[in-house]
Amino acid sequence: MALKGNLRDFSTTQLLNLINLARKTGTLTIETRDSQVQMCFKEGKLIYATEDGQDARLVTVLLKASKISEELARTIRARSDIKDDRELGVLLTNAGYVSQQDVIDSMRNFTLETVYKLFTWPEGSFRFESSLLSIHGRVTVPIDLENVIMEGSRRLKEWERLQEELPNLDVALRFTDRPDARLRTINLTVEEWRVVSFINPRNTVRQIAKYNNMSDFQIRRIVYGLFQAGLVEMIMPEGFEPKPSIAGVPAAPTAQPLVQQRPAVKRSVVQRLIDRIREL
Repeated sequence: MALKGNLRDFSTTQLLNLINLARKTGTLTIETRDSQVQMCFKEGKLIYATEDGQDARLVTVLLKASKISEELARTIRARSDIKDDRELGVLLTNAGYVSQQDVIDSMRNFTLETVYKLFTWPEGSFRFESSLLSIHGRVTVPIDLENVIMEGSRRLKEWERLQEELPNLDVALRFTDRPDARLRTINLTVEEWRVVSFINPRNTVRQIAKYNNMSDFQIRRIVYGLFQAGLVEMIMPEGFEPKPSIAGVPAAPTAQPLVQQRPAVKRSVVQRLIDRIREL
């Protein structure tokens, strides 16, 4: 019989602790109105996790981890003779495209990033089905749950702090006129550059996150870092019109409909930023 409940009554931390202590084998599904995550466990260890709508194939995981090129990924996807991810991992390793450690590290990071977001979910239904493992043909990596729980708890505290610092994602960003002197040693990640390339008064932080397929946690962490570095400042986005006040109390601004098309990346903006940093 499956174990069922709600995260309001039994948190992700408590669920993972139970699975760890009881050395359970099975599949835990946590579902909200917008998303569903499945985690597979074997004898109390996390071995695999995926989110609905997420491409969890090994080729995609390796590409996202920059272990293979776009060209190689297209070639792999065009082939129909590769039966599953385990076979693909062996083929890529034998051909020298990746090492076995590359495959292990990429799958471990993919699994962990899928699970860590659950620690910030305040509610959602869960179901644990013992001995059920839907991982046929997948590459699995055993991960100790003690480490997952410790890192997830740390991220939860960081998430709570980020929510306090950036409670509203429906604001826009613009570059400051005089970046802080700390930018002398700036070293932006690929994800940070993606966010930077979309910064203009027309796009809200929420839209930038959506365009780049980032979670609320990821976008808050990046924006907070850029803000603390003195690189950007927050403004009300263009196109927002405030509602009339009611009984003397100003109402929150109403956003225009979300932009459906990906806004053009203005290379000149990014280049000006790079030039500005070099001048410091």
